Amino acid sequence: MNDGLVLIPTYNERENAELIIRKVFSLPKAFDVLVIDDGSPDGTAQVVRELQNEFPGRLFLEERRGKLGLGTAYIHGFGWALQHGYSYIFEMDADFSHNPDDLQRLYEACTVEGYDMAIGSRYCQGVNVVNWPMDRVLMSWFASAYVRFITGMPIADATAGFKCYSAEVLRTIELDRIRFVGYAFQIEMKWLAYKYGFRIKEVPIIFTDRTRGTSKMSKGIFKEAFFGVVQMKVASWFRRFDRNSAASSNAISVPTVTPARQTR
Repeated sequence: MNDGLVLIPTYNERENAELIIRKVFSLPKAFDVLVIDDGSPDGTAQVVRELQNEFPGRLFLEERRGKLGLGTAYIHGFGWALQHGYSYIFEMDADFSHNPDDLQRLYEACTVEGYDMAIGSRYCQGVNVVNWPMDRVLMSWFASAYVRFITGMPIADATAGFKCYSAEVLRTIELDRIRFVGYAFQIEMKWLAYKYGFRIKEVPIIFTDRTRGTSKMSKGIFKEAFFGVVQMKVASWFRRFDRNSAASSNAISVPTVTPARQTR
C-alpha cells in the first residue's frame, strides 16, 4: 500500500475514467486510487472494475446507490482512507480540470514542507483558469472573495476542489458533522481545518475546464454556498475547536463505510 490515496468521485464519467486513472498511475510518485461512483448509468463503474484487473492492490472502487452528492462521496472516501491507514488523502475531479501532474506538488507541500493541507489554488497567483466563460470565472473569484470577507479565512481559492489532507486533519474534523454537499462542502472543509489551527498552503495550479463529459455544476450549488457560508460562520461561534478533544472522540468522528457494493 502506498501512503497517498487519490479520491475520485464519479457520476457519468465513462469518457474520462480510464484516462484519469491511467494518468495517475503513470506518475513518478506512486499513488493509490479510490473511485467513488454514484450509480452512474453510463457504466463508469464497469470501466473501473475492468481496470482493477490491471492494477490490483492500487485501484479500488466504492459503488453507492444513486447520485448522493459530491460532499457525501468525499466523506465516504475519507472514512475508507482512514480505515485503511493512508497518511495523505487527495481530492481530485475525474474530468482533467485538475492536472494529475500537480498531485506530486500537493504531496510535497505536506510531506516535505510540513503543511497539514495543500490546496491546488486557481487564484493565489492571479487568475489561472482555462476555457471557462468570463461570467463563470468572475462568479468563482467573487465567491472566494465573499468567503474571505465573511469568515476572515486567508485563502484565495476557498471553493477549490483539488486538495491534499494529512490523515490528522481528517481524524480531527468531525466528518459526521459536515453539513454541505456542493461548493459549500469545499469551503466547510477548509474552514474547519483553519479553525482547528492546521497549517494550510495554497499551491498555484492551472485549472482547465473539462473537454469530455458534462459539468455537474448547478445554481443550487452556488445558492448553498452563498447562504451556507453565513450559517457556517455563525455555527462556529457555538463550537469548540480543540484538537485534543477532537482526537479523543476519533472513533465517533470517522464515519463507518457501508457501501452498496465494495470492490477491492
